[in-house]
Amino acid sequence: MSRILNTFNALVRQDFRRKTLRVFARSLATADGDPPGVLGKRLKDSAETVVIGGGCVGVSLAYHLAKAGQKDVVLLEKSELTAGSTWHAAGLTTYYHPGINLKKIHYYSIKLFEQLEAETGQAVGFHQPGSIRLASTPVRVDELKYQMTRTHWHPTPQFLIGPEKIQQLFPLLNMDKVLAGLYNPGDGHIDPYSLTMALAAGARMYGAQIYYPAPVTGLTPTADGRWDVQTPHGTIRANRIVNATGFWARELGQMIGFQHPTIPVHHQYVVTATVPEVKALKTELPVIRDLEGSYYLRQERDGLLFGPYEKEEKMKLQDSWVRDGVPPGFGKELFESDLDRIMDHVERAMEMVPVLKNADIINIVSGPITYTPDLLPMIGPHQGARNYWTAIGFGYGIIHSGGVGRFLSDWIMSGEPPYDLIECDPNRYAHWTSVPYLCAKARESYGFNNVVGYPKEERFAGRPTDRVSGVYELLKDRCSMGFHAGWEQPHYCHKPGDNTGYKPSFRRTNWFGPVGRECKLVMEGVGVIDLSPFGKFIVKGEDSHRLLDRLFANTLPKVGQTNISHMLTPRGRVYAEVTVTQTAPGEFLLITGSGSELHDLRWIEREVCDGGYHVSVSNVTDEIGVLGIAGPKSRMVLQKLTDEDMSDTGFRFLHCRSMQLAGVPLRAIRISYTGELGWELYMDMQNMSTVYQALMEAGRDENIDNFGTYAMSSLRLEKGFRAWGAEMNCDTNPLEAGLDYFIKLNKPAEFVGKQALLEIKAQGLSRRLVFLTLHTDDIDPEGNETVWHNGEVVGNTTSGSYSYSTQQSLAFAYLPLHLTHVGQKVEVELLGQKHPATVTQEPLVLTEPTRTRLQKKKRSV
Repeated sequence: MSRILNTFNALVRQDFRRKTLRVFARSLATADGDPPGVLGKRLKDSAETVVIGGGCVGVSLAYHLAKAGQKDVVLLEKSELTAGSTWHAAGLTTYYHPGINLKKIHYYSIKLFEQLEAETGQAVGFHQPGSIRLASTPVRVDELKYQMTRTHWHPTPQFLIGPEKIQQLFPLLNMDKVLAGLYNPGDGHIDPYSLTMALAAGARMYGAQIYYPAPVTGLTPTADGRWDVQTPHGTIRANRIVNATGFWARELGQMIGFQHPTIPVHHQYVVTATVPEVKALKTELPVIRDLEGSYYLRQERDGLLFGPYEKEEKMKLQDSWVRDGVPPGFGKELFESDLDRIMDHVERAMEMVPVLKNADIINIVSGPITYTPDLLPMIGPHQGARNYWTAIGFGYGIIHSGGVGRFLSDWIMSGEPPYDLIECDPNRYAHWTSVPYLCAKARESYGFNNVVGYPKEERFAGRPTDRVSGVYELLKDRCSMGFHAGWEQPHYCHKPGDNTGYKPSFRRTNWFGPVGRECKLVMEGVGVIDLSPFGKFIVKGEDSHRLLDRLFANTLPKVGQTNISHMLTPRGRVYAEVTVTQTAPGEFLLITGSGSELHDLRWIEREVCDGGYHVSVSNVTDEIGVLGIAGPKSRMVLQKLTDEDMSDTGFRFLHCRSMQLAGVPLRAIRISYTGELGWELYMDMQNMSTVYQALMEAGRDENIDNFGTYAMSSLRLEKGFRAWGAEMNCDTNPLEAGLDYFIKLNKPAEFVGKQALLEIKAQGLSRRLVFLTLHTDDIDPEGNETVWHNGEVVGNTTSGSYSYSTQQSLAFAYLPLHLTHVGQKVEVELLGQKHPATVTQEPLVLTEPTRTRLQKKKRSV
């Protein structure tokens, strides 16, 4: 211990900004042989795509676009390739990711890295000794099992292994506390500098132009949606621009009015001299990630490289760069390291890998890496500016670089994303993402790198934002709140005697009883829910019908009526699900989910611009509050507060009406969002509290109460309602998702995706969404679990829940056609165990409108 401390103290006193690492020294030579500061060639006048930023992500995009055949691809780098976060990165590569489609990003990157040297002739320094995520507590073992069931239906090689295998793979570990490990063969590390240079060589080989030093000094949009990109060497007219500038992303965004929520974090890692025990090994050690110790460790030549993630109270943000910008000239410099911040992790690492105690430290690297509030990058076209794309916010840019370059290239070339990656959509952030919020969340996310990843996870730093509904103050102490696109929304509500607070678990936990109570409330009485996080747009104008007929696969509702419609991609995938109401001739209210507000708005605005439609599109999400009221007694409560006829004949299902409730003007839509008799009430946000309190007072005799989104999810699932983002998204088409009723292939309008759907229908489906009942104990499906049949992986669940009405677990799942008949037996994997499941006729519980119709029919017989 004293030896490593002495080494640390000596190094801390050095001026780290004068240090050079092996990879840094190599990066001082430019690819073209020009000395730094000399451009060496003439800028092009125009380009199809201008990628701004020469780190591994930007260069990867230039490579993939050029390889895909796009002409006139230009990359501009302000100083040198790899300047920023790329050059000092530890270079870890892993197949693992808890996100479903981010696994595809990682998978593609590794497969690209494996063949890049042969393709380009440039060595990349790729090592693939594998990696092991260590579990040293029982809950960590559960987490590994939880992640395994989300991997079996992917091609990612991943295995749950025991202590004996772990010791065999990493003989230098102290195994006293190790219970299990998640092993990914093929993982490892790559030299970031060499990777970037190989990608650059490939980009040039396929025709891309790379210019540096060529800082962007201005961005000017043109009337036709293109951009003038200004540099000291001239201006390039670009059809689109891509911000891939790393920790300069915020500054580039500010040129066109965006405040991208990115912030540099100080990340430290240390490199040891030769360790005799390491040198004596015949094979390279796998990378280990000690989840409890919150660090990674890998072999570096004959020594070790160790990198911790400090707790939020110790880690350091470079928040001055958010306020004042990145210092001029900063690019390949380092911060001074801080021993005190990482000593807890050093001690944990020395306990787990005892040879570290006697290791000499030769380098400490402390450099900036970019974080977003949720640690996920911002990838794709940005709402609010035509043909402006981002590839920023990469905390793990090396492993993301290959897959993201391919993902964006495919999207740019085809006009739609190759698969769903909405969790990385840049439009998930908006005005509510203040600098204090950004800083609080970045601190939390850095510390969350190795915390247990539970289902229904909530993170509380920086909350609430300024995006709260008109009833938040009334509900905040009665409910367990969830975070939805900046909003606070009740997940469930608690009563005296309940076990309250956020208590995450891989099994049923303290929310289970209260959610059952709320389901009973809605099925038998009347409940109220805050639905304000819905995205809300008003579309009106002379071309509104023509625009929406082009965008939606359903026919448009008549004035005063509502329907469910879907926006499809050109390939016939489900881009969005929207509730459409024609409130007046040519005026439409569009309602979408909270997580897809700007995602959907950008798609609509793009169609408006491309088609030259004369319409106005207004985002009124923040101005309009929404209360849902549902249950067999909801009509009685509403009738007390209005003179309007709220009966079945007076206010029919899927109809809309402007009315007054308790003296407040609002718009009511009768819609069965839980499958029960219900209305959505839309009003000015400032009137929301008045309406809510009037409802609660009027419903006192009916025992009215609050319910949350967990109950709503359970109720919708047992009714067979699909949810966008689960049963349908850009990975699925509406025919396999069972949305045929909403898709009008015979309507005259040539809606987006129509021809693709006709071809899909003619060719026939290969899989279909089915409804499953499960035999479980204290665990329920969440979605994205593996489905098995006869020992083979055959599909995956999309969402799941416990049905309080039928007292069993339910799930939707995609299965091959031959396994979709009612009665088919399969198995769903939950926490490492396969649970029997049966394909069941849906819905398990009839919706209220259907029950009412059947009752009327029965009485008339």
